[in-house]
Amino acid sequence: MDLFPYTLNASTMLQVVLLGLIGGTLSGFIGSGGAFFMTPGMMNLGVPGVIAVGSNITHKFGKALVGSRKHGEMGNVDKKMAVFMLATAAIGVRFAVWVNTELIAGHTVGSAVRKETAVNLYISAVFVSILAIVSLSMLRDIIGASKSDVAGPSRRISDYLNRLKLAPMIHFPVADVSVSLWIVLTVGLATGYLAGTIGVGGFIGVPAMIYVFGMPSAVAAGTELYLAVFMGGWGALNYVFEGKVDIRLTMLLYLGSLIGVHIGTYGTKVVKEVMIRLVTCLIILFCVVSRAVAVPTYLRQLGWVKLNPAWDRYFNGTSKALLFVSGITGAGVILVQVVRAYVRRRKMYATIVVEPDLKEAKTPA
Repeated sequence: MDLFPYTLNASTMLQVVLLGLIGGTLSGFIGSGGAFFMTPGMMNLGVPGVIAVGSNITHKFGKALVGSRKHGEMGNVDKKMAVFMLATAAIGVRFAVWVNTELIAGHTVGSAVRKETAVNLYISAVFVSILAIVSLSMLRDIIGASKSDVAGPSRRISDYLNRLKLAPMIHFPVADVSVSLWIVLTVGLATGYLAGTIGVGGFIGVPAMIYVFGMPSAVAAGTELYLAVFMGGWGALNYVFEGKVDIRLTMLLYLGSLIGVHIGTYGTKVVKEVMIRLVTCLIILFCVVSRAVAVPTYLRQLGWVKLNPAWDRYFNGTSKALLFVSGITGAGVILVQVVRAYVRRRKMYATIVVEPDLKEAKTPA
């Protein structure tokens, strides 16, 4: 039996590289692994959901290693925070792999195609529900902040939790925040579970660090990428053991993402924080809609709704178009900001006039 029942022709390979480039750029910019874009993108290309997650989380390890190093050079990584979160994130990853490979597929009655469809539907349902909540919450906060005189993300949740003083409280020096150990461990578990389920841990980890822990956005992005190095490595081992990693997809993603992550990381230095959050939530919303559009196809294949099979290609085509529009637009915004910053810096250097040393006048003998 073919473990990878899809074709990697030249067109598909090019699209996977493009997924990696855009995902890498977004990853370096907003601190997530970019899997919110790459996982559904591969599913749109016909890759089964569990293999898309497994191949992407394997790719996540190397890309996060590069991105976290760049953020570390800029002082944006709180390693102490990452170590505490990793304690429960590893458990969350393992539980997610078990659900994807054993609970859903192993207990679905029917053919291999039906089991694959059930897993795709489960992954899509988790993707849409969780990321919709996160993106809408972020958008609401950004709109609220624009109407007030307070700059930066809302601190209502973090301030409330700090008042509760749930012992033990741990101080994290780089982020300069004190957070209850129990809250850190809970967020770590949720981050690991989502990373293992849909390959997207950053969209719980990063917003939680910003809104629940009260960390600066740049530090949250860098810390999440550092955490993703270890979650990606652990997730890769688990999915490889289950035979759900296509190394060809992983390598193709690397071709694009290792370039994109440098662009995105530099973007955090030159783009305002509110722009980072706005781009983040808008891209997630587009990706949520994109994945939601694909759900009717899975429902039809499982026999839960009656639809014309000919509509499948329209649903998938629309889903794919929405995904690439969101990714290309988001990466384009980042690239434009980076280019503008570079041009401004060159102009600034050009205005610096170095006065020549005045020669001492010679006095007549």
